[in-house]
Amino acid sequence: MVDDRSLPIVVLGAGGHAKVVIEALRAAGRHAVAGCIAPAGSTVLDVPLLGGDDMLPAVRARGIAHAIVAMGSNDRRLALGQRLTAMGFDLATVIHPAATVSPSARIGRGVAVLAGAVINAEAEIGDHAIVNTLAVVEHGCIVGEAAHVAPRAALGGDAVLGRLSLLGIGASVVPGRRIGSQVVIGAGAAVTGNLGDRVTAVGVPARVIKSAPLTAPGSA
Repeated sequence: MVDDRSLPIVVLGAGGHAKVVIEALRAAGRHAVAGCIAPAGSTVLDVPLLGGDDMLPAVRARGIAHAIVAMGSNDRRLALGQRLTAMGFDLATVIHPAATVSPSARIGRGVAVLAGAVINAEAEIGDHAIVNTLAVVEHGCIVGEAAHVAPRAALGGDAVLGRLSLLGIGASVVPGRRIGSQVVIGAGAAVTGNLGDRVTAVGVPARVIKSAPLTAPGSA
């Protein structure tokens, strides 16, 4: 095990997802959690809360080079991850030791792969994505930037989950299907066909119940 005192890390967030990420970091044994970026005045799992985002320059000046964004909001996680990179932080990826990750899988920066998750051969996980507890990403799948595969959700082989999309708790995608960007798939849904961008789909089989207008290129 690496001496965790040599790799202090700051966690952005202090909610439920941050607690899971903190415990995954501790289980992996590579980093010592120096603090959470959240309103100061208390602790989370004995980790001090250092204050809001305005504290980041001071944290970096203290020599803390590693950071991870531990927030459930895909948009917020992506925006803060990009800000951290611009400030010179090294975005950490945490893989819980109880997860199974193929040696041929490609995992981006700032990713959280949590306990019981399985990522199989030649899958690709984009920067800032979450593969949550007991989630399955099968062979050849692509999980886009800042997407979230929720607990017990599953992507069949060669499926695609677009950037900033959410595959809800217990939802599944049959092999080879493509889900666009900024899509929400409801809990327990079964995606049997391709889905475009910026829609919400629920049910078995999943059907679109809401669409949002496309935003300009480069917007959230």
